[in-house]
Amino acid sequence: MPFIANTPVDKMTGPYARRWWALLVLCLSLLIVVMANTSLIVAAPDMTKDLGLSSSDLQWVIDGYTVPYAALMLVLGSIGDKYSRRGALILGLLIFAGGSVMGGLVDETTLVIVARAIMGIGAAVVMPATLSLLVAMFPRGERARAITAWTATSGLAIAVGPLVAGWLLEDHAWGSTFLMNVPLALVGVVAALFLVPPSKAAKTGRIDYIGGLLSIVSVGSLVYATIEGPHFGWGVGPITAAVVAGVGLLTFVAWELKHPHPMLDVRKFTRRPFSGSMLAVLFFFFGTFGSIYYATQFLQFVLDYNALETGIRLLPLAGAVFVGAAVTGRLAPKLGVKLVVGTGMVIGTAGVFLLTQIEAGSTYTDFLAPLLLLGFAIGLSVSPATDTIMGTFPESELGVGGGANDTALELGGSLGIAILGSLLATSYKDKLTDLVGGNLPAAAMDTAKDSVGGGLAVAEQIARTPSAGPQQAQTLVDAVHESFAHSIAHTSLIGGIIMAVGTVIVFLVLPGRKAASEDRHEEPVAAKSEGDEEYADSVR
Repeated sequence: MPFIANTPVDKMTGPYARRWWALLVLCLSLLIVVMANTSLIVAAPDMTKDLGLSSSDLQWVIDGYTVPYAALMLVLGSIGDKYSRRGALILGLLIFAGGSVMGGLVDETTLVIVARAIMGIGAAVVMPATLSLLVAMFPRGERARAITAWTATSGLAIAVGPLVAGWLLEDHAWGSTFLMNVPLALVGVVAALFLVPPSKAAKTGRIDYIGGLLSIVSVGSLVYATIEGPHFGWGVGPITAAVVAGVGLLTFVAWELKHPHPMLDVRKFTRRPFSGSMLAVLFFFFGTFGSIYYATQFLQFVLDYNALETGIRLLPLAGAVFVGAAVTGRLAPKLGVKLVVGTGMVIGTAGVFLLTQIEAGSTYTDFLAPLLLLGFAIGLSVSPATDTIMGTFPESELGVGGGANDTALELGGSLGIAILGSLLATSYKDKLTDLVGGNLPAAAMDTAKDSVGGGLAVAEQIARTPSAGPQQAQTLVDAVHESFAHSIAHTSLIGGIIMAVGTVIVFLVLPGRKAASEDRHEEPVAAKSEGDEEYADSVR
């Protein structure tokens, strides 16, 4: 076997011998991409102080990554299918590393947002490439285990990102949380050349660039409206973006239905296994990312853990993901996708509802059970859902399949942070106004209501004021803590209800084992009628 992997997958006579080593490269690439978001959670307070970020600035430092990431995955996955999946992986990692270098060296808010956007573009190339290469390399009998490892890596990254970032922030500035991506990305590039074989679709027509452009406009506008509207008000910008997203989506569907080689065959959404699994991925990451968004703030601002201590306390979530992944490997083949995914959604919903018990006197142990339940639910259910999604795409569209799955994942996370974050902010403002309204100057009150960090900053200023002193400062601190705990409980109630509704929808949409089996038997016939023999073989 050659030292460098240069035999294309479609030229191999059997399964690729080094496929499990190659899977490590794909998982490392996924780890970097997810860590880029989760590490920023614990770095945000230092960035806010150093750059003087407003709440709007901080939101776009976070979401400057999200918009291109979510909007471009479908198109870039299709391009990777046509030209080179391994090439896409390597190019994406290099773009990601370049954005990370920029983010670690600049000291202006606008440039940090630009750096995050460049990283988001790189991530949009990497993510669909990881899944498409995985499915191309692994035979059907091993694919579920490989996807389970891929999913478990996502859960690991949720905890490892804050942990590594927290460790770096002990002795370094926030820029180190960007620069830590660079050596990992370069290792991924070199390892991909040696371990990941070349792969591209054997039969592809011209890329549907119009459909691709429509998908970019639709998803990008939807994510922008979701971020901007709930947080900063439904002004002209967010409303326009929402209208563009709606019109763009309808135009995209109409175009794809009549196109002979569509970017995404939207008829797949009429197939219950596909649409149910897409909804499950979306709702899972809605609840998980939203809950972690405000849980980490409570750990840092109310319980006063530093970045490293916060990262350590998220590790049980990663451990629970691995336990869930081990369990699903045994249960999914026996019980079927519907029961396993549905059970996971019930468990995840219970985890969100447990956060309704948070109060000002809560400790870390009150967050432990919700984190464990959310992690176990991800490990149990996301991998069979992803396996189902990828199984509906022929070999020529694996990058598109990866893009579709990852768009659902990223859109769910964006909606969770935006919607639940907006509810959190509104509830916090209302409660703090009830507790201390009229007792602070207007400017100080505005700052205190902006965020829990702002409220604590005002309390520090009051403590240094001779006419006020520590007692009044402590009164405000207590009010901020109570308001934030109340907002978490209230937001978790709404989030839990949304998750519960999503669970019911997924249960209704996903077919039982018998119906799913009939659906699988129908697909090879359709595939053969289009001359796609390889796909027919892969789903048998």
